[in-house]
Amino acid sequence: MTHTGAISSQPASVAVERTADGALVVRLGGDWLLRDGVPSAEAVERELGNPPRPRRVTFDASALGAWDTGLLTFLLSLKDPVTTQGIEADRSGLPEGVRQLIALAEAVPEKSDARAEDIEHGVVERIGETTIAIGASLSEQLEFVGSATLAFGRMLIGKARYRRADMWLQIQQAGVEALPIVALVSFLLGLILAFVGAIQLQAFGAQVYVADLVGIAMARDMGALIAAIVMAGRSGGAYAAQLGSMNVNQEIDALQTTGVSPLEFLVLPRMTALFLMMPLLALYAAAVGILGGAAVGTGMLDLSLTTYYQQTIAAISLRDVVGGVVKGATYGILIALAGCLRGMQSGRSASAVGDAATSAVVTGIVAIITAAGIYSAVFYVLGW
Repeated sequence: MTHTGAISSQPASVAVERTADGALVVRLGGDWLLRDGVPSAEAVERELGNPPRPRRVTFDASALGAWDTGLLTFLLSLKDPVTTQGIEADRSGLPEGVRQLIALAEAVPEKSDARAEDIEHGVVERIGETTIAIGASLSEQLEFVGSATLAFGRMLIGKARYRRADMWLQIQQAGVEALPIVALVSFLLGLILAFVGAIQLQAFGAQVYVADLVGIAMARDMGALIAAIVMAGRSGGAYAAQLGSMNVNQEIDALQTTGVSPLEFLVLPRMTALFLMMPLLALYAAAVGILGGAAVGTGMLDLSLTTYYQQTIAAISLRDVVGGVVKGATYGILIALAGCLRGMQSGRSASAVGDAATSAVVTGIVAIITAAGIYSAVFYVLGW
């Protein structure tokens, strides 16, 4: 916003003059516009420090032309030197609009964290702060998992409060609507596995075992894993964004005020939907991945479709399929918990919602990979 005074089209100027009564008069002239540049306050600050110290500071704006926030910045920069030296500031000579804006700026205190400060911390202090933060985060996560488990138990006995329509909507979004992207990624992964395996197995004349490689890998691990990673990015991030937006709009607070548990009303349908759909998506991803491997086997290795099919059926056992289904269900719960947890923790700003969605995806993928490693060790010990 630009204001026009008595004189215009003149460069900004500042002059300092002492009066016989010990006052320091700051004379402002010309156009004080940021685009044209404004004078520095160093001359005024220097005069304030020269003995004898003035008793008060007055302003003469009779020659002031147009002005904008450049003038306000100049005047506010003099506040600290004048205040620290106990000098009285008389702003009656300034335009009314300037006085009102300065009064408004002084009426609103600066936030303690408004300015970024570089604070040096010792190594021990940083380690301690990080440890405390990790402990608090783990405690919050365990509390959320426990509350979600109790809500799931209440659903099993028919006492949870949620809308069935929301449940079916979440099942549709996590199931049918996710099929195209899961199919695309799984088919490409099957192609890659078959192509890499074919190059190695051809050296031994055992290219027929490409079917075994792709079939076992997709049914046992990769089908559930790739479906989970896709859903972590697709549904986990969406859950965090949805709940974060509700947090911004205070919808979650409204549910709590009316006595409805947000965990039952919002988290439970999403967690149940992924728990039910992820095993099916894991089987679907494994089947599509096997088709991708078959495309390489029949097109590159000159295997017949019948041979590839029979080799795959002979290689895959029921234990492999059950393992993939169990992993899929586990991954689904982890994705839902990560997405809903980050959404419930989201701050009340647009940037916080984006951060929550990003954190949900990262947390979900890390949890999935960790669970996959644990399952691999457990299945090895069990002889699976």
